[in-house]
Amino acid sequence: MTKQKALPVLYSLRNCPYAIRARIAIFYAQQPVILRDIVLTNKPMDMLLASPKGTVPVLVLPNKKIIDESLRVMLWALKASDSNDFLQKNDTDSLKEMLKLIALFDTKFKLCLEAYKCAKRYHENTLIDCRQACEVYINDLEQRLSQHDYFMSSKPSLVDIALLPFIRQFARIERQWYLQSPYPKLRQWLNRYLQSPMFTQVMVKRPLWTVNDKTVYFAEVNQKRK
Repeated sequence: MTKQKALPVLYSLRNCPYAIRARIAIFYAQQPVILRDIVLTNKPMDMLLASPKGTVPVLVLPNKKIIDESLRVMLWALKASDSNDFLQKNDTDSLKEMLKLIALFDTKFKLCLEAYKCAKRYHENTLIDCRQACEVYINDLEQRLSQHDYFMSSKPSLVDIALLPFIRQFARIERQWYLQSPYPKLRQWLNRYLQSPMFTQVMVKRPLWTVNDKTVYFAEVNQKRK
């Protein structure tokens, strides 16, 4: 009997934006992994042994190497297989530019986004100020989309799929305001992803993982990609 190839194990959380973007990259790269959905209130010991910081995503490779940062998981997947050219391999400066923009949103925009979410949740009188702080970054994306269909060019890139889960969060905080906001290009961009078969498959709700559970292969999702 042929020995089955060992697969990477991905610890994930369905609605965590960092885990979502890791799954998106793995989906597009068609890299088969064993998917273990968890909740942070009951972290599996296997995951904590692999990555004591206890956040998702955590990718455990067959050689026991651990990748526990979402952007690194994305790069791992896309460097293995990138048929959509998200890394824009023919432009030597493009990856540096993309990583710089992602870093800006992962730090400064993310802080503004968290403050905006808290202001809405707790009915604080700083809501408008917090939203306007986010809009500094949102407006930049709108301007980019006024020039081409995606953030970097006429083709989707690493930036698009890396920022997608966070823009989705922004759009959901004040839904009615967002639908009437002066960002039609961004709404069109976001809807294109949210209504895609890709996002539907990436966001499939699966049973939470326990040690004795049946193995769930994310490769099975990838095979449905169109």
